[in-house]
Amino acid sequence: MVDEILSDLHGRLIAAALTRLERGDEIGLRAIARDAGVSAMAPYRHFRDKAALLAAVAMHGFDDLRTVLLAADDQADACLALVAQGEAYLAFARSHPALFRLMFSDHDGGPPPVEDNAYGVMVRRVRQLAPADLETATLACWAAVHGMATLALDGSLPPNGSPRERDALTLVIMGLVGNSHAP
Repeated sequence: MVDEILSDLHGRLIAAALTRLERGDEIGLRAIARDAGVSAMAPYRHFRDKAALLAAVAMHGFDDLRTVLLAADDQADACLALVAQGEAYLAFARSHPALFRLMFSDHDGGPPPVEDNAYGVMVRRVRQLAPADLETATLACWAAVHGMATLALDGSLPPNGSPRERDALTLVIMGLVGNSHAP
């Protein structure tokens, strides 16, 4: 029972931090405690400091992104699935700009490990299309979609997207598989 309560508090603290993040409010452990309706010291049972809390929020974001990508990937055709993943990635970034920026703010510069995560969803589809040079093909896809997401958040792309984005994603995939197999 105690583990269940602590687990629930952990989630409430992450949710409170996420709400503050998306509103553009300052995130501090005391403010999060206040928002979650707990004592000022309660967050320290779950997070050693603000950086640990923000890391947990970012991990929550990656879990949500994985869920969105898996839903988009639910197609038999690998090319169409990869385009849908790209569109879902862009939509996620636009819907959660502060979270998206946080997720990639403390990145070590290399690709994420290929696991059962958001990156792994893309890698599995790329592997179907370009197994001979998986690393290069994955980098091309990730760079294209992440670059477009960053451009969108910086205001260089229309806020609601455009058909050109789908065309650009398709063009990248055509480069992977050749014109005859692309959507």
